[in-house]
Amino acid sequence: MAESLTYADAGVDIDKANRLIGTIKDIAKQTAVSGVIGEIGGFGGLFSPNLANMESPVLVSSTDGVGTKLKIAFMMNKHNTIGIDLVAMSVNDIAVMGAKPLFFLDYLSTGKLDTGIATDIIKGVGEGCRDAGCALIGGETAEMPGLYKENEYDLAGFVVGIVDNNKIIDGSEIRVGHRLIGIPSSGLHSNGFSLVRKICFDILKLKIDTHIPEFGQTIGEELLTPTRIYTETIRLIKKDLPVHGLVHVTGGGIPENIIRIIPEACNVVMYKNSWEIPPVFDFLQNAGNVSHTEMMRTFNNGIGLIAVVPEKAASDVLERLSAMNENPSVIGEVVSGKTSDTRFKWS
Repeated sequence: MAESLTYADAGVDIDKANRLIGTIKDIAKQTAVSGVIGEIGGFGGLFSPNLANMESPVLVSSTDGVGTKLKIAFMMNKHNTIGIDLVAMSVNDIAVMGAKPLFFLDYLSTGKLDTGIATDIIKGVGEGCRDAGCALIGGETAEMPGLYKENEYDLAGFVVGIVDNNKIIDGSEIRVGHRLIGIPSSGLHSNGFSLVRKICFDILKLKIDTHIPEFGQTIGEELLTPTRIYTETIRLIKKDLPVHGLVHVTGGGIPENIIRIIPEACNVVMYKNSWEIPPVFDFLQNAGNVSHTEMMRTFNNGIGLIAVVPEKAASDVLERLSAMNENPSVIGEVVSGKTSDTRFKWS
């Protein structure tokens, strides 16, 4: 008689996944905010938003991953910060529309579930949710033998937020003369890592633990620096200041992301050398012989968030940001679209 097989024999351990859920529940409880109903473990997450003081509430959603930055986590065998990146990439995208993040869900898929690695990942997700002020109310952990290399995985995140319809920030109020205020990134964030890895490990032949003097740490530590979460920064500058546009600088860099919110009748002029560029970007540009144009459309180059404000409000926004221990800079302005066929240029 043939041996009786189980799902575990095929590489999927349901019991191990069930034990992990208990750990995830504890992490999720630490992110609980007003509105959470029940706990992780049901078929769906429950959330009851507070709609008081909202005339016409609008739900805002976004989804994203971490990209090939995951490869750096694999190389370092360090998994407790990549979940912060996961949360940041989604919550920043809705925060720049004026939305308050309500709840977050994650998706983790791997070949063979390692509960230690999975726990570290979810701890990072929990930390990111706490920073963003939203609740982790659910997710999925999928074990898929044969699809991933050992101890490798993929991540996706999903966030839902809310904003009053009359407070949506969509760039429609941006006019000629508005100033662009840049708010620093923490480094590379989570974009451009295919080029980063080619430069660092294919061209320079660096090891993940190679110490880079200009960074003051190893190349791996620099590259794995988590993406900044800007929800609190955005909340504090928009509550009583005229912020008419906000840009989360991700793939496409400053040029492609800023144009997404600028009215068709307007163009943008960026000021060269108007902000401090962190050493990692100069390092990559020089080592890879990367052009200025390619750098600007691939990386954030030290600016993770841009606020577009009326000229007369620029000093107040700068003062507010400086009081928050930011290092803001006026990095450009909005000009008439009739002055050039190019919507984005440097001055």
